[in-house]
Amino acid sequence: MSVDPSAVIVAVATAAGALVQGADIPAEIKDQVNGAIESFEATAENTDTDVENFVASLPEPMQQGAQQAVEDATAAVAGAIEPHLPDEAAAVLRPPVPEAAPLVPEPPAARPGPFGMPVQPPAIGGAAETPRYGGSGTLQTEPMIPGSAVTLPSIPAILPGTRLAPIGAIAVFAPWLKKAGALCDGISAPVLAALYSAENGFRYGPTAPVSPVGARGPGQFMPGTWDQYGKDADGDGRADVLGIADPVMASGNLLCDNYKLIDGWKKRGLVEGDTLDLTLAAYNAGVGAVKRSGGMPSGHPDYENQTKPYVAKIRAAEPVFARMLSPFLGLGIGGGSSDLGNRIVDLAFKYLGLPYVWGGGNISGPSGGGFDCSGLTSYAVFGATGITLPRTSETQWHVGTEVPLHAARPGDLLFGNWQAGGPGHVAIYIGGGQMVHAPTTGDVVRVGPVFPDMKARRIF
Repeated sequence: MSVDPSAVIVAVATAAGALVQGADIPAEIKDQVNGAIESFEATAENTDTDVENFVASLPEPMQQGAQQAVEDATAAVAGAIEPHLPDEAAAVLRPPVPEAAPLVPEPPAARPGPFGMPVQPPAIGGAAETPRYGGSGTLQTEPMIPGSAVTLPSIPAILPGTRLAPIGAIAVFAPWLKKAGALCDGISAPVLAALYSAENGFRYGPTAPVSPVGARGPGQFMPGTWDQYGKDADGDGRADVLGIADPVMASGNLLCDNYKLIDGWKKRGLVEGDTLDLTLAAYNAGVGAVKRSGGMPSGHPDYENQTKPYVAKIRAAEPVFARMLSPFLGLGIGGGSSDLGNRIVDLAFKYLGLPYVWGGGNISGPSGGGFDCSGLTSYAVFGATGITLPRTSETQWHVGTEVPLHAARPGDLLFGNWQAGGPGHVAIYIGGGQMVHAPTTGDVVRVGPVFPDMKARRIF
């Protein structure tokens, strides 16, 4: 079987990052490795990477370990994927006859186009502020099932708000995200990760893009703000705005300071709104914009077109990054979630990217090469709780207790696409207005926003 090279890229970059992160080795060696990882990931976004060249670019003492990581990663990916792919790719489009009527296709989720850099807003109160602006998103080539005409979405399409690079680099960023996320109660590691994805796609090092207004590094710091918050966090003798440790800790301190400031303003009645939302808005538009607007910055076109969507994007991606970080940090997904709810989500996440197959899947796992919506929920719920659900979304609706959508917790089932016989679609809530589901023919198991017509049921 041919393994999707992007899976190997992710594993190898993660392994290489883990080898160097925190190691007691000279700074120049760390720089060499980080540079190799950055170049490796950037190339991987559009072409099959030459793994041998990447290994050769590492310092000689690390090459043997990296080569072993390549072999282990390839074997692990092949072992995980191969049992769930049909013998012939055509089988993906030849599903077994299900017990239920096929899901009426939902409109496919719109794939984001490249985000443009916004212009700098006007100075507030007569003095220039130094906000940071979001980086650019990237459309990536979609991998193919070997030997087939079925196109599978790239990692950003399966996990909205992410790109290939941050998944590969997460082992490098994770220790510092954890440390910065522990500075104060209001700011967590997943929030910081979602912010860094929105800001500059986790791109760091000398080749990291600089915004048109001069914001630099993975945290997109303007010079004045960096002068105030940029410190040597990793003990290498310099405060490097293009690095990893120093910007992440600077962002954590800046966010915590603004969180406390805005919380104080709320208690005095000067602003209103969710404190974290306003803190993220301040990172983008400046804390003065929050105070002047009495809450979420509004009125100016930049605030409407850039700041508000920026905050919404980070909050929506927060639970996704909680899942991505959990293997490294032991994080839960929060939001009132239970161990069983977390387990349901974890089991569904195990099959992100697996094709939708009408009638596919049951309590034992995928069948015919994939899952349909109720096959995925049957598998995840049974694996976590031992509860055997009926096979279709219409019959699953009668299990458990309905709860208001605003009270849904990770692991609850969401039902939508209502028809005369009941719901035509079922998904698993993961928090933050997001769900994991098997949408429809031609798609794959993915994370996406909750549909407007959905209702929630708690089944454990």
